[in-house]
Amino acid sequence: MVYNNDQKMSGMGMTASESDQATADSESTQVTVKPEPNFDMDEDDNIGFSFENTSNIDVPKLLIDQVLGQEHAVEVVKKAASQRRHIMMIGTPGTGKSLLAKAMAELLPKEELKDILVYPNMEDLNNPKIREVPAGKGREIVMAHKMEARKKAQARNMLMMLFVVGIIVYSYFVAKLLWGIIAGIMILMLTRQFLPKEEMMIPKLAVSNYDKEHAPYIDATGAHAGALLGDVRHDPFQSGGLETPAHDRVEAGDIHKAHKGVLFIDEINTLRLESQQSLLTALQEKEYPITGQSERSSGALVKTEPVPCDFIMVSAGNLDAVQKMHPALRSRIKGYGYEVYMRDSMEDSPENRKKLVRFVAQEVVRDGHIPHFDEGAVQEVIREARRRAGRKGHLTLKLRDLGGLVRVAGDIAHSEGVSITTAENVLAAKRIARSIEQQLADSFLDHRKEYESFLRKGSAVGRVNGLAVMGGDSGIVLPIVAEVTPALSGSEGRIIATGKLKTIAKEAVQNVSAVIKNMTGTDISRHDIHIQFVGTYEGVEGDSASVSIATAVISAIERIPVDQTVAMTGSLSVR
Repeated sequence: MVYNNDQKMSGMGMTASESDQATADSESTQVTVKPEPNFDMDEDDNIGFSFENTSNIDVPKLLIDQVLGQEHAVEVVKKAASQRRHIMMIGTPGTGKSLLAKAMAELLPKEELKDILVYPNMEDLNNPKIREVPAGKGREIVMAHKMEARKKAQARNMLMMLFVVGIIVYSYFVAKLLWGIIAGIMILMLTRQFLPKEEMMIPKLAVSNYDKEHAPYIDATGAHAGALLGDVRHDPFQSGGLETPAHDRVEAGDIHKAHKGVLFIDEINTLRLESQQSLLTALQEKEYPITGQSERSSGALVKTEPVPCDFIMVSAGNLDAVQKMHPALRSRIKGYGYEVYMRDSMEDSPENRKKLVRFVAQEVVRDGHIPHFDEGAVQEVIREARRRAGRKGHLTLKLRDLGGLVRVAGDIAHSEGVSITTAENVLAAKRIARSIEQQLADSFLDHRKEYESFLRKGSAVGRVNGLAVMGGDSGIVLPIVAEVTPALSGSEGRIIATGKLKTIAKEAVQNVSAVIKNMTGTDISRHDIHIQFVGTYEGVEGDSASVSIATAVISAIERIPVDQTVAMTGSLSVR
């Protein structure tokens, strides 16, 4: 595939470090062309219906109905919610894993929610008791205990005050008033210090689902052991009547807060193996006691009765998460649940373009601070989704990044004081909301223009403008120069490639020799072929330089000039 170099290129092509992720096998990749306003709807932009702006688009109320392009995952989530199965979602960031987990919580029955109370254990103060009650009842129980404790405290205080007043009055009549006051103060101090406090018997509401509209959704991504599994706070005053009761220092973990709900853990492979093992135990037993996580804390002496934690776990991550997570934990999910691979693109069809129209409407409603988009603005968003897909005939499903473009365009429209976001705002957002890789690529191109490291006009023998990917959505022009000389070795010629080529790139250079023989019929065994990748300071990886290498070498052999207004990228097989 070739591209006119008169266009501003900052897109995808031959890899400079990440080619294999950006190109399909034996397919040419796309190039980001500087967007120009285009308000004429062609066949590729046909949505299938007309609308004034996205305020006319109905946005589903349920999150599960807002998920786009992941129909297979939606079906699995619905089944898992019905049967209370665990799920592991693997895929590229921004494809909707956390949204599906939140949507799953909405599908779970609210009637099953429970509150969890922690009671003091008078037989063993370091082993608090656990009680499970219907949602909302825990708050009532704690309030009732507080009222009762307050009444007992008031009655006791009244009795003590009457007793102290009696002592002072008596001391007055026996002419020992000073000693009576001192005795009264001492009695008050001793009773406060040594008499049991009614507050110590008040249970603690560890998990409350009071007034919850749906089952809990707890995001435990990156949580340390204490936050995930629960902890017992350290008590600096462990005696002398100043200590805090053990049951009052118990803190529920995310696994307990997710009881009867959904526990979501992204990048699950980053959890410590000990935490993964404890998580496995919680999944198996559906209850897990809370103890102090620090051995140096007084909380380490406290261990509650098993605390209910009957949750549905939705774990997520990239492909490396499968390899690095605890084998037994993955086996548990696989044996008692589902594994889902999230797609990162969908077919470019009128039906799927309609989904992107709804996506824009959803993002506007979810943000709440940006104006709605007109039809032209939505078409520009769809064009950007097509470009970011990196595959011909597809639309990207990395909707988090695409949503960023929507919000930037809306911010621009809001700053201009207009009520509707237009295509011009989206085009301006594309220039403003460039990724770091795109900004670096533009800076790199400007730097190379100053030193004329690549040509933009005329023609040259043995010189080709290739395209190189930087990051996932941008690229640069990468000049490739070839020269053919008589072989220095008497036995055979060599192919000499320079430019910090990595493994796949070196193999691509070797494969090109077969293509050259087939196309030119030249015996290259008597020649040395020199190939230079100009300015590749960070190295080159991938095989999508094949067509550029072959063109440069054939041009050098046959002395055929190559048009320098053209840039190219793509892979060639040996056949």
